[in-house]
Amino acid sequence: MKVFQHVSDIGDLNVALKEAFEIKNDRFKYQELGRNKTALLIFFNNSLRTRLSTQKAAMNLGMNVIVLDVNQGAWKLETERGVIMDGDKSEHLLEAIPVMGCYCDLIGVRSFATFQNRKDDYEEKILNQFIKYSGKPVFFMESATVHPLQAFADLITIEEYKKKDRPKVVLSWAPHPKALPQAVPNSFAEWMNAADVDFVVTHPHGYELDPQFVGNARVEYDQMKAFEGADFIYAKNWSCPGVTNPDDYGKVLLKDMNWTVDQRHMDVTDNAYFMHCLPVRRNMIVTDDVIEAPTSLVIPEAANREISATVVLKRMLQAL
Repeated sequence: MKVFQHVSDIGDLNVALKEAFEIKNDRFKYQELGRNKTALLIFFNNSLRTRLSTQKAAMNLGMNVIVLDVNQGAWKLETERGVIMDGDKSEHLLEAIPVMGCYCDLIGVRSFATFQNRKDDYEEKILNQFIKYSGKPVFFMESATVHPLQAFADLITIEEYKKKDRPKVVLSWAPHPKALPQAVPNSFAEWMNAADVDFVVTHPHGYELDPQFVGNARVEYDQMKAFEGADFIYAKNWSCPGVTNPDDYGKVLLKDMNWTVDQRHMDVTDNAYFMHCLPVRRNMIVTDDVIEAPTSLVIPEAANREISATVVLKRMLQAL
């Protein structure tokens, strides 16, 4: 595996899940695989779970780890071609990337959507430059449009806690005070479509996810109807994806608190588990009683980030 971006990159999901549970039972089984190998983790944006879990995964495999926070201690990087660099950006990404590649064996990159240009974001201009110019395998630690390490961890969690062979999984939009990317819901939708689940997406009008990610999922604009009989509720905010109106891309179209996941919503489910990628805005996305209930999986879900990252890094090391 040279690039980890989409669910298709992981191959057979049943095989990947089997490997995940094997690693969960013995996290250091493959610790010799990464001996004298180095993972470079590059962060253009803040991180807690992704940074810690990926660093821990690399160490599980015996790797050395270099963490670069681009916005603290590094030269400011220019990302556009043809720019006269007479401002505050001292180095171009086209020189920085191959230099970074000299010091490592694998590269993980985290770079959020800018919301300045939908086309640029959805073409993944930053991450694709790393793929093209680094000369090293690249894995996405959240990009403008996807967060596959999170989605893989979500699938592992659902597989662990499901009570029926084909559970009903609902991805629900929820209000948030800021404009957030679509990366988490995009990847969650992509991975759920590939898994053996009954998948439903619910959101207000205007928040339609890009068709390449929502796929064949059933879209329901009535949130309470979508929740009926659900086994897992995955709440997440996202800003307008701009599918129907590109001018609205990245905008917050509404903050309807009726979409906040509370006990009234959970009561119509089949005693569903609650999921969220974290960090979460309490009493915006979800009420205190729901996230603190025994059916809340937000901590086990976060813990599984280490497992998903270990599987991905293991496979990339094996392909070197």
